[in-house]
Amino acid sequence: MRILVVGGSGLVGAHVTDVLRERGHEVTTAARTAAPGVDHLLDVKSAAPDALRRLLAGHDGVVYATRTDEQRGLPKPIYPVFRQDLVDPVVRLFTAARAEGLTRGVVMGSYYTYYDRLHPRWRLPERHTYIRCRVEQAAEGRAAAGPDLPVAVLELPFVFGRAGDRLPNWSEPLDRWARSRAPLLVPVGGSAAASARSVAEVTADALEQASGADIPVADENLTWADMLARIADAVGRGRRVRRLPGGVARTSMRLGGALQALGRKESGINPAYAADLFLAELFIEPTTGRDLNPALHETFPKV
Repeated sequence: MRILVVGGSGLVGAHVTDVLRERGHEVTTAARTAAPGVDHLLDVKSAAPDALRRLLAGHDGVVYATRTDEQRGLPKPIYPVFRQDLVDPVVRLFTAARAEGLTRGVVMGSYYTYYDRLHPRWRLPERHTYIRCRVEQAAEGRAAAGPDLPVAVLELPFVFGRAGDRLPNWSEPLDRWARSRAPLLVPVGGSAAASARSVAEVTADALEQASGADIPVADENLTWADMLARIADAVGRGRRVRRLPGGVARTSMRLGGALQALGRKESGINPAYAADLFLAELFIEPTTGRDLNPALHETFPKV
């Protein structure tokens, strides 16, 4: 197959490119900024339909692997900004892919859509703009693709790993904290986690099978205490992780939301309800069973 990877210079996109080539497929990469291994410079979030069609011509499939920071505070209202960032580019991309006769696609999504299906009573799209746009991204992207272009949505948790100088966008503050002398305090709860390599393997499988499924991906499920302890051990600063009372965590998040509101800002994950997510065990079953440790040590090296 010939596959276009949009966001090919990013952490996940770079691993997807490597795995597809290892399996004998031809890969073309596109990204917003020049980097080694990028074939085409293109900002898919502003690209015209004709430019997308020219880029997609001659390919069998496409992978959408760009990322968005759901935690950043933005001036109200934020829904148009998140929709422009998450939904509109996917609709344009798969409209063009359908016109060019592509037969398979993958979108890198979020595991929050998995929990929305699992726990509709949590009302996640109603409470969190980021999750609303992720749900719309999957639905509208598939509608644009049509029945002859199945689109798999990979529902991704915390993704560990490294690709050149690319690291997970959430890793830097945890790295600083783990290397510091500050006490390690975390509440109850936890998250699924996966390596970028594992995500790439699942992506290649979905493309080869022309899957149109929602695919939650996890190598391991970690409590916050387990995750932080393993990060501290990886950087060579292993120490005891203590329990932060849930009430303190809730108060802190609500205070952050109040400060945002004073600045007339919002974030994709609403601080007023964020504690309900972060104090839960956001686990995925079944896991792949792949070893997360190599990617964890890549993300948080000793030196």
